[in-house]
Amino acid sequence: MAWIQLTLTTDEAHARQLGDILMANQAQAVTYRDAKDAPIFEPGPGEVQLWSQTLVTGLYPAEVKLQPILSNLAKVSFLAQPLQYKTDPLEDKDWEREWMDNFKPICFGDKFWVVPSWHEPPKPEQPFILLDPGMAFGTGTHPTTSLCLTWLTEQNLEGKTIVDFGCGSGILGIAALKLGAARCIGTDIDQQALIATKDNAKRNGVGDKFEVYLPQNAPDIKADIVIANILAGPLQELSGVIQGYLKPDSPIAMSGILHRQAEDVMNAYSEGVTFAEARFEGDWSLIHGIAVNP
Repeated sequence: MAWIQLTLTTDEAHARQLGDILMANQAQAVTYRDAKDAPIFEPGPGEVQLWSQTLVTGLYPAEVKLQPILSNLAKVSFLAQPLQYKTDPLEDKDWEREWMDNFKPICFGDKFWVVPSWHEPPKPEQPFILLDPGMAFGTGTHPTTSLCLTWLTEQNLEGKTIVDFGCGSGILGIAALKLGAARCIGTDIDQQALIATKDNAKRNGVGDKFEVYLPQNAPDIKADIVIANILAGPLQELSGVIQGYLKPDSPIAMSGILHRQAEDVMNAYSEGVTFAEARFEGDWSLIHGIAVNP
């Protein structure tokens, strides 16, 4: 099926109204993005992030006549005059196949692979995890996950107990187990994430070693290694809980942190962790260190 996109330029104050108008005029879907391509990182729960100059795009079947819709929009009082818009045809493609073709196996630390389920492992003799990039919660393609996976490949994990705090898809805990860890405790506030983690762990042959819990139900243990890839705010708010899992001299790594947030997060752990130099990828950082003796 062929499609056409109608994209309008407006301001933050009117973007949602304009999106509602497009939906009322036969749009099958509406998206919002920044006219200047500025990234967004931590919108609040339930929020749709808007920008001072917002592009509002409606998706229409190609047979829909856009001129009557444009005529209706021209009558909307808050829109800039003349109306700022553009139309773009979308080629009829096998979108699922094209999406799949965009994802290839990724290697971390020259020794661990994340492999989409429809690919064969490039080096089956090396540890790997089978995962679908379409899943939520982390698949290796985001810089924060990449930073964490690379860090894990550098650790001595043999026989160790790991805490994966905010486990999401379970990718980090599964990676740790594949790299030699004996046990992983995964926690997440999202029940769906716990289900995804268990499914992925079972699929990758480590289901019996990966335990998952809501945070309030997690066992009170001291881990050999702690990793947490969530967001800067929760990392600061939960610093006491996260540090409670650490043995003296245990390594810890945290990500989901923007460059400008790294110092604040490290300050929240300064009494319990001696930090090494932070690592960066794009706009994101990973902070890591060693738990100090109390």
